[in-house]
Order: sequence, then C-alpha cells, then structure tokens
Amino acid sequence: MSIPIWNWLSACVVAALVLMALLLIRQWVRRRAGQDAEHKRRVFTRMFFQIAASTSSFALLVLSILIGVKFLDMPPAWRAGMSQLWFVAVVLQVALWLNGAITFGLARYLERRADLNAVAMSIVGFAARAVLWVVAVLAVLDNLGVNITAFIASLGIGGVAVALAAQVVLSDLFASVSIGLDKPFEPGDFIVVGGIAGSIEHVGLKTTRIRSLGGEQIVCSNTELLKQTIQNYKRMDLRRVAFRFSVAYGADAGQAEEIAHAVKALIQAQDGTRFDRAHLLQFTERGLEYEVVYYVLSADYNRYMDIQQTINLGIMREVADRGLTFGRSEMKVYQAPVAEGGAEPAGGAG
Repeated sequence: MSIPIWNWLSACVVAALVLMALLLIRQWVRRRAGQDAEHKRRVFTRMFFQIAASTSSFALLVLSILIGVKFLDMPPAWRAGMSQLWFVAVVLQVALWLNGAITFGLARYLERRADLNAVAMSIVGFAARAVLWVVAVLAVLDNLGVNITAFIASLGIGGVAVALAAQVVLSDLFASVSIGLDKPFEPGDFIVVGGIAGSIEHVGLKTTRIRSLGGEQIVCSNTELLKQTIQNYKRMDLRRVAFRFSVAYGADAGQAEEIAHAVKALIQAQDGTRFDRAHLLQFTERGLEYEVVYYVLSADYNRYMDIQQTINLGIMREVADRGLTFGRSEMKVYQAPVAEGGAEPAGGAG
C-alpha cells in the first residue's frame, strides 16, 4: 500500500508546526522559571515551571512526528507500531520530568539544611535517579513485548553477586550516607573515638580522615568508625570539672571551713565559670580531702586549662596564708616514752 506524496507533505507540515509550537511554549516556560527563581516565588510554582522547563527536545521532536504521522493513511500494522512509539515517548518524557523533580527537591532540601553533606545528598540523588530510569526502561521493554520477568530475575541474581563481592565497599558507602544525613560529626570537629583523638579533615565515600594531636593523618573506615562510641568535643557547650586536693592535718574546724569558702570565691571570680560545690569530703591518711565541682562555659580546652591553673595557684596561696600544707602520703611512728632505769611504763604489755 503506497501513501500519496501530498499525504507525506501534509504530515511533515503538521509535524513541523507542532514542533515549532512546542519549542515556543518550552522557551516561555524556561523564561518564566528563571523569573520565578530570581523573585523567590512559591515553591510549588517554581517546581512546576522548572520541571516543565526540563522537557527534552528529543521528546518534543518524537511527539511532533507522532502527531504528524496521525495524518497518514497507514495500514493497521503500522498504527500498532506507532502506538508503541507513543508509549515510549510518554515514558521518556515522564521520566525526564520526574528526574527534574528529584533535582529540584534535593536542591530545595539542601537550601533548607545547609549543614547536610553534599556528597551524601548526591549519592541519595543518584540512587533515586537510578531506580527511576530502571523502572522506565523496564516499562518500555515490557510494552515492546520483551519478557522482563527473566530479566528482573537475572538482575536480582547479579545484584546479589555484586553485593557479596563488594560488601565492604558498599558497607562503607552506606556508612558515608549515614554520616552525611545523621551528622554525628563534620569537618572541623574534634572527636575522640577508641584510642584516636583529632580533628576531622575529610569525610569521603569510603573513609574518614582525622588529623591527630601528634600531627599525622589517620584514615578510618566509615563502617568501623560508626561502630564505636564517638565523643564530639566541638559540640560541647560547657565542660564539667571535678577535682580533689588534700590539706595536711593540723587545721582546726574554722580553717577547714574557710578553705572551702575560699575555693568557692576563687571559682566565682573567674569569667566564664559556674560554681557548683566545694566540700570537705573525708578524712584520709593524707589529710583533709576536699572535692570541688564547677563548670567552664566554653568548649575551648586551653581556656579550661588557664582557669584551672588560676584556681590551683589560688588554692596554694590560701593554704599557705593559713600556715598549712598539702597532705602527703607519709607514715609517722610514735614511740611510747620509756621510764627511767629502762622499765616500761605501767600498763605496758607484760
């Protein structure tokens, strides 16, 4: 069955007109999307126009050709093939729109959560797009008459084999995503984990790099890092300090009480501290043991050490001003007096 030349010409003219109209509409949509982005208009309006602006030129061309072909007097077998092409074009364009929606959604989420790891969000976006295009390809193959059941089964077996072969890599990859989303730490934080103490330099897809106090770089597996308890000192709002000191025996009750009050005054005189308590705790072989607790309202370790040094020096002066000394671990032996003539005093052991 031959198709007249005029029929071909009319179909081509219709396809060309439709394509021009669709391209003009897309151009207007893209211009409107740019204006909405500049003026920060409603989220749903911006999302609609940006998704529509992502319409593919190839999809518009295929759509125009399919509309033009409608004007041809084709045999039924050809029309069945055209219906399949319609489905392919629709699935392709819908997948492109959903891909644009994923891109917009992730960008919007990163705008609202600037603290999130961009690498982790990129991995999430890649996974979402991979699922989208796999579903689109399977839908197209199924429409074309391909038996996708066996194909999906083979993909499943292959996926299990790949997962087993790359178990360690995938485990670290998912751990990286977990770090990016949950944010237990981020570059610049000072952490202590296991026997490692240092600042986070970089969180990668497989490893995290830590700059230790000694200066060397320590590379840790993301999976192994998350299995341990992590102490993040960067996010510490205040530091609780508890310490003890002993004063040698010889102080009376009044002096012992004065020392506790003096320690309280020393701590309260320091900027950036909050006093909790200072008590004579117990009597030990070293002497009178005091326990002191206060808070440093800063996470800076150097600041804490400066304050503690000032307090320690102040305690030394307070003890010395009262003619006392600090307690020492020592043993004193007292010998009973011996009576004249070498006889033991009365009451001695017989």
